[in-house]
Amino acid sequence: MDFNKQVIEEFRAGAGRVGGPFEGGRLLLLTTTGARSGAPHTTPLGYLPDGVGRVLVIASAGGSPKHPAWFRNLVAHPRVTVESGAFTYEADAVVLEGDERDRAFARAVEADPGWGEYEAKAGRTLPVVALVQVAEGPPPGPERPGDMLVAVHDAFRDELRRIRAEAAASGPVLGAQLRVNCLVLCQGLGNHHAGEDLMLFPGVEGDRPDLAPALARMREEHEAIKAILDDLRAVLAADAPDRAALAAEIGRLTADLEGHLDREEEVLVPVLNAPKR
Repeated sequence: MDFNKQVIEEFRAGAGRVGGPFEGGRLLLLTTTGARSGAPHTTPLGYLPDGVGRVLVIASAGGSPKHPAWFRNLVAHPRVTVESGAFTYEADAVVLEGDERDRAFARAVEADPGWGEYEAKAGRTLPVVALVQVAEGPPPGPERPGDMLVAVHDAFRDELRRIRAEAAASGPVLGAQLRVNCLVLCQGLGNHHAGEDLMLFPGVEGDRPDLAPALARMREEHEAIKAILDDLRAVLAADAPDRAALAAEIGRLTADLEGHLDREEEVLVPVLNAPKR
């Protein structure tokens, strides 16, 4: 309990970044409602991406023969709270069953054999739970719209950093979970840029016509990044993706996206955070 409390405090103070055994890994905070007490309980957990607005957690309890308390809680009360770092959102917990559970767990074991070791040690089938964001669109975050934009961008930066590290550490064959991670990033970026083109940029242009040239450049960069994402998807669609081609596309995406995000923030954050007249 003391260890969990320390991780939770570090996670919240560092906007999702922690050191020690979790450094550089995928970590979230899950708050459940006690099955008997009705009190909130927060637990740090590793997670796996599984689509936009959906992540997976595994009830391993470190290989204990009993299901962890957080799992029993969410079975009794499926509505939970998820903290991803900059964002906190409500989610519905769905316990996967049958083939869907087995495929998800196989992906997890392929990405980290430790999950399989936990299951063997526990002597039970480890439950896999999908946490599905309740509200559509970006989860609640910073109050000022410019700060919210930076938080969304930082989430993409962090995800791209993780994917680069996972790709570098992967073996000669591209793992199924890494493929999912890349596809989730592609989908998320596509949705984000489409939202900017359709909603954010026209509003900024209406208030600040002088920014039209800068916004036109951003739209062009969106199209260039879309082309890279399409190339990345094409690599991932192969039965046996070429890891050199994957590394090249991730490198292209990193260079173009990081520069684009920096330029967007330089132009848009002061405008979005300016007091309304």
